[in-house]
Amino acid sequence: MNKSKLVQWSIVVALAGFIFGFDTVVISGANQPIKELWHTTPLFHGFFIMSMALWGTVLGAIFGGIPTELFGRKAVLLWVGILFAVSAVGSALATGPYMFSFFRFLGGVGIGVSSVVAPIYISEISTPVTRGRLGALYQFNIVFGILVAFLSNYFLQGFGGENDWRWMLGVLTFPATLYTLLVLGVSESPRWLITKKNDLARAQEIMQQIGVTDVAAETEAIIRSNEHDSKGQTVSFLNRKHSKVIYLAFMIAFFNQLSGINFILYYAPEILEKAGLAAKESLFNSIAIGGVNLVFTFVGLYLIDRLGRKTLLVIGSLGYILSLAMVSWAFYSHAGPVFLMSFLLLFIAAHAIGQGAVIWVFISEIFPNKIRSAGQSFGASVHWVFAALITLVTPVFLDSDNGIFKDNPWPIFAFFAVMMALQLVWVFSSVPETKGVSLEELEKKLSA
Repeated sequence: MNKSKLVQWSIVVALAGFIFGFDTVVISGANQPIKELWHTTPLFHGFFIMSMALWGTVLGAIFGGIPTELFGRKAVLLWVGILFAVSAVGSALATGPYMFSFFRFLGGVGIGVSSVVAPIYISEISTPVTRGRLGALYQFNIVFGILVAFLSNYFLQGFGGENDWRWMLGVLTFPATLYTLLVLGVSESPRWLITKKNDLARAQEIMQQIGVTDVAAETEAIIRSNEHDSKGQTVSFLNRKHSKVIYLAFMIAFFNQLSGINFILYYAPEILEKAGLAAKESLFNSIAIGGVNLVFTFVGLYLIDRLGRKTLLVIGSLGYILSLAMVSWAFYSHAGPVFLMSFLLLFIAAHAIGQGAVIWVFISEIFPNKIRSAGQSFGASVHWVFAALITLVTPVFLDSDNGIFKDNPWPIFAFFAVMMALQLVWVFSSVPETKGVSLEELEKKLSA
């Protein structure tokens, strides 16, 4: 059985995650220079400069499911790449905070839409045995993009003088353009072709290309699933039969952000400076965060189809609780930057194995075929709303002049630790195992 096309297309589509990760974190290197350049208030800086991309991401996630259903997965993936490229160029050339915020907003829209369409596409072309690993490629590319962004920021510091931050943001143009060109060689999702277009011939041709063993049986299973879900009628996303999967998507997205992951990634240099590291040293240690994230994402990718999604969430929750509690204690007791850095890295490892590896796979596989785009859009929206809120309010807590915890942010990490204890309870009590089960069987199991 030749599955080279399956892997090739999954890797190409997952590259949207690289741009997602790079764009999400590259702003950390521009944070301080832009503060000094435009002298905005902490609230303005938090809302417009740091979190405007996230508000665009929220919009993209909320409405990204609509074009994904209407025009197909491939067309939307292509436009995502174009948005990324335009955003990178515009942000780098911005002459003021409003222009900067506008182009960051466009990039955010691209991220939000990609977090809907890319996991859906990979989930729909994968087999039950490979869905976890291939789906986790998206997360792998996110953390790879994060690491490259940290490295890029580090090496570009001093490259362009006071315009360093423009180079940091502008280099994203190159991977965005490459990704857009590669997407042209990807075929449409066969499940979308059957469910939305009733194009059985083209869908079966693509199934053969990606190595489906029994094309006729696979086609029949998809058709039966659609008929079982709605008996041929338009199905409502808010139908009571979908309440369980909506609840699961909301909670995993909610807890993902209440771990503090985006808080730490966005503000890593500033957090490390508060621990006593010099600016250049703190930026270098941000690279260590990105490196650990990448290594342990490999571990999560290896384990997700072996141990399962639920087990990884349990492991990650335990690591979260320990690491966040120790980071909080390190700030509280002034334990020193090495001690604090060690537990920050443990936190990143716990996230990479647990929530990081699982979230996009889990949300993309639990919804029925006919509402998968709406479901992914819902889960991604919840994720990005909380990410935006956390990024928005962070300057109010961390700002060196007026922040509530400007001298010592230990209560923030203590709060995140408590939230992760609640996540552990939720995982044990509510999360089903989805590994090795076809999308159509999951639909029967979770939407009965």
